[in-house]
Amino acid sequence: MEVEFDEQEIIQRVAALDIGKAELVCCVRVPGPGRRRMQEVRTFSTMTRSLLAMSDSLTSLGVTRVVMEATSDYWRPPCYLLEGSFQTWLVNAGDVKQLPGRPKTDRLDAVWLCKVAERRMLQPSFVPPAPIRILRDLTRYRVDLVTARTAEKQRVEKLLEDAQIKLSVVASDIFGVSGREMMAALIAGERDPNTLAEMAGGRCEPRPPAWWKRSSDGSATTTRSC
Repeated sequence: MEVEFDEQEIIQRVAALDIGKAELVCCVRVPGPGRRRMQEVRTFSTMTRSLLAMSDSLTSLGVTRVVMEATSDYWRPPCYLLEGSFQTWLVNAGDVKQLPGRPKTDRLDAVWLCKVAERRMLQPSFVPPAPIRILRDLTRYRVDLVTARTAEKQRVEKLLEDAQIKLSVVASDIFGVSGREMMAALIAGERDPNTLAEMAGGRCEPRPPAWWKRSSDGSATTTRSC
């Protein structure tokens, strides 16, 4: 380990992680002889076995706080694995960028993050507990599915309009029971408007004449819509 002299230190044993997709850089700073600070910088893989080895190393050094930057979704495995053993801080990337003197390389970035963390120049972001995280992921996934379903419904309606099939005119919900039955019949090759109109059921009510077509003698046919 390298010996570094520092005039001011607040948090005695702190670690900082600069996290990437395949690997992370871990910087640890602990008290040294006199007023000196001991510093160690190591690179670990982001695989579970390597993260467990890093956790054991931090425990042996007596680290109490681990600080990491919220980088994409790469921070999740290290944060979730370490949160049970250490005071794990996830710091906002915007807040970190406002601090001056940040270097460009990953190795120096971890050292700089560790130094500003030990001086309490950062504030942690809120990371909900595991049950809330599971519920939040579930609800967000549901929102995505509902959005995708709505987009597909709009695409089908546009396709019907392009084919001059005015199903949305005679059915308030083309994806209701009657609407789905009519579309299934159209896909199967049914083209008779009267046959399609007879598929309207449930709360469907008679509509004014000539929604679908006129008969051969010129009189309007009456259909129902829902």
